[in-house]
Formats: sequence, C-alpha cells, structure tokens
Amino acid sequence: MTEHENFKAECQAEIAQQGASPELQKLTNEWITVAAEHKYSYHFEWLGRPIIQHPQDMIGLQQLLWNIQPDLVIETGIARGGSLIFSASILELIALCGGNPDAKVLGIDIDIREHNRQAIIEHPMSKRIEMIQGSSIAADIVASVHKFAAGYKKILVCLDSNHTHDHVLEELKLYAPLVSKGSYCVVFDTIIEDFPEGHGPARPWGKSNNPKTAVWEYLKQLEANPVPARDNGQLNFVIDKEIQNQLLITVAPDGFLKRV
Repeated sequence: MTEHENFKAECQAEIAQQGASPELQKLTNEWITVAAEHKYSYHFEWLGRPIIQHPQDMIGLQQLLWNIQPDLVIETGIARGGSLIFSASILELIALCGGNPDAKVLGIDIDIREHNRQAIIEHPMSKRIEMIQGSSIAADIVASVHKFAAGYKKILVCLDSNHTHDHVLEELKLYAPLVSKGSYCVVFDTIIEDFPEGHGPARPWGKSNNPKTAVWEYLKQLEANPVPARDNGQLNFVIDKEIQNQLLITVAPDGFLKRV
C-alpha cells in the first residue's frame, strides 16, 4: 500500500473504534441533545446564506459529493437556501478539478418564500441551481422532478423537508429509486428518534414518528418487496455506519443510505 492508503486504513480502524465506544457515543448524544435546545444548527452560513446544518454534516456531505461527483443533487426542503448554495459550490469546485461542468442542484419546497428565492437567484452559485415549488410528494411535483432527472446519470438525493414518518417514507419511495448505484440518499434529522420524549417545541413529528423510523420501515419494505431502480438495476440500500461513526456529531444517524 502507498503511504496515503496506509493512512486511510489507520483512519478507518480508528473510526470503527469511535463508533464502538459506548462512552463516546453517550457523550456525543448528551452534547447534541443539549445543543439542540439552543438551536445550534441554525447559527451557521455557507457563502452568505443560512444553511441550518451541523458543520460536521456539511463536511460529511462534502466528502460524499467529492467521492461520487454526481451530475445532479436533488434536495427536498430549501428553507433559506444555504444547503442549495453549499451543494452548488462543491459541484463548482469539482468542475474546476475536472468534474462535470454542467452538474446541477434541484431544490423542492412547498413554500419558497420570495425573499429567499430572490437571495438564491442573486447568488453567484445560482447558475447551478433549479427550484420547484410544491409538496415533494405531490404527483405533479414528483413527475416534474423525474422528468428533470431523466438526463442525468449520477444522482445523489437529500431529504430534509417535513420530518413526519409518513412524509419521509413517501419521499423515500418516490426519490430513492432515482439514486444511482454507489451514490447515496441522505435522510436528515433522523436524530429526532434519539432525543428524549417531548424534547424541543411541539411539532408534528417526535419519538416513533420521524425520519429514522421512516428509514427503518422503508428498508424493511424494500427487502420484502423489491422495486426496480431508474436504471433498471436492483434497488438495494444499506445504512453506511462508517459515516456516522466518523462524524459522531450528526443529525443523520442511520440516515446515510448507500445504494449497493
């Protein structure tokens, strides 16, 4: 092995040890639970736009984008646009390094507020961004997304809109088949399942009704009733535990789904 390969092998072993450490997992869960009470993830920006993500997840997603080099990133949930700007900027860097110069980000949100839309449109990274307003699970919106995705081969999907079990499960059924082999469907805010009962403000989601329970149900259903992928291959996903063991502080435990 090369020196770099040896270094990566050492890192993988250390990451596995992190993930296997009950003390480290306990400390991490305690910290992220308290940090959420202070709306920690709301306090960061990417190239001038609020991103509403943990910095650790931003690094993890950057690694995925570099390794996969997708032609298209599909994101449900736009909020203030920081995540779209983030993905677009990483695709821009990849293009500068010899990647696809025409890679795009497609964002879907049920309510793209005008001030947010305008800020995204006026951003230098908007050249890589397209947006669709409407419910991510509405038939006409889904049809528009699938039509848009038809011309792309390597696709990565991020789900970060309504966090109820039923909504995320439906999103998984509708969008996971677009993920190309070797790429990921990243489901955010699975951490909700790990918070104590009644944690945070009253919302339609909570313990036993959240993205993580939807992931578990989707994988169970997919195993029982296989469905074809867009490329006519076998649609099969595994939870990539190495990513969450590496990041430790992540809102997406069990949410990094790799298509294998």
